[in-house]
Amino acid sequence: MSGRLGESRRIQANEPIVYRTDFDKYVLVANFERLGWLRGNPEEQDFDIYWASVHNVRSLFNPETNGGRRLRDGQVVNHFPNHYELTRKDLMARNIKRYRREREKQEQLIAMDTGVSGFERRAKASELSAAPGMFDRLPPEWVPSTYALPNDYSLFVEEFRKSPNSTWIAKPTGKAQGRGIFLVSKLNQLKKWSNASQKASSQQGQALPFREPYIISRYINDPLLVGGKKFDMRLYVLVTNYKPMKAYLYRGGFCRFCVEQYSSDVAEIDNIYVHLTNVAIQKHAEDYNERHGGKWAINDLMLFIEGSRGKAASEKLAADMEEVIVHSLKAVQSVIMNDKHCFEMYGFDILIDQTLRPWLLEVNASPSLSTTTEDDRLLKLRLINDVLNIAMHEKRVSSDSSAEEDTAVLGDFVCIFDERQQQQEKERRAREAEPPRGERWRNGRRSLSSLQKS
Repeated sequence: MSGRLGESRRIQANEPIVYRTDFDKYVLVANFERLGWLRGNPEEQDFDIYWASVHNVRSLFNPETNGGRRLRDGQVVNHFPNHYELTRKDLMARNIKRYRREREKQEQLIAMDTGVSGFERRAKASELSAAPGMFDRLPPEWVPSTYALPNDYSLFVEEFRKSPNSTWIAKPTGKAQGRGIFLVSKLNQLKKWSNASQKASSQQGQALPFREPYIISRYINDPLLVGGKKFDMRLYVLVTNYKPMKAYLYRGGFCRFCVEQYSSDVAEIDNIYVHLTNVAIQKHAEDYNERHGGKWAINDLMLFIEGSRGKAASEKLAADMEEVIVHSLKAVQSVIMNDKHCFEMYGFDILIDQTLRPWLLEVNASPSLSTTTEDDRLLKLRLINDVLNIAMHEKRVSSDSSAEEDTAVLGDFVCIFDERQQQQEKERRAREAEPPRGERWRNGRRSLSSLQKS
């Protein structure tokens, strides 16, 4: 029988919140217990917040597996139903590619439309983005050229042969923590990852029968180095709503360093301790430092860049990274199922090249909550605390997302995109820029008089 999952009176009665979790991670459970929340029976559906695995979220929103039950008002879940549109590597690349293509086409049409006034052209341009200002501009490519294997194998071969000396990186679409990743500088290196029993039937240029779906992306071979070592950044992004979109960036992200000195030499192409920054890989290196875990605070990186490249360069990089995040979210805004019960804490992995250009490598739906150092433990405890504060405040306490933000609720998060607020601001600017009615009529009379003279 269909119906809601049992109406709860805990909000009105001020009773302790009941939580469910598929993860017994310390940083999660410690926050739940500190808040005085009670752990619910996993066999029952009466919960206030559910920190679920991506697998169980699919079951929760699937009518065939949830018995036709719906989430009641006040229940909160940590994933959107089809979060994978951004967090599965092949879908992320495809959605962002489509978004760029659509935006570029719209901008070209606006640029060609010379039959409208400057005010109308600017108004049309702002319609491409809900936010006036910095997010109106489509940034340069922020995802390396990417192909899905085996489907796009022939397209990849064509692109590879244009630059036969380039390096590519192959990743399985359904795995994490660096598992199954390898670098490619020659086409025959892909064949060892194909299904051995079908190799003989594969012809030149045709799709290789891979054991599992992969993506292959152009490798960024000129990364910014610190101390001669490659690193990438893990940035935490919280989305509480997609329509209208509201997104927060956590100021406590960190860099993840390789243990060994970086080299683009072909002889080091198989050395995972040179090329792959995943902590799950680097912690097995002989020289891995357990005290700092190969991690560095984002604030320290920005100070390093400010000292070596200047304050303007540091500030531009920060703005560029926010653009990458917001436009990546907007790329999936039209396809994400926006459920009012859901929020998402993403782990954005971004690499910076020598020109300080940010490149989005992937987006994680369940960024690791394991801790490797004391600083790491404290960071993730604060992170989860702030995520819970914002999510529960917006989903259960405040129904007005345009209300002024409570800084105590935000913690170390900062709101980087609020579509509702931006839309209100855009409407205000449009009213201020609109010419008075009398002036519009005078413009019309001048046009008529000019016609009479001709």
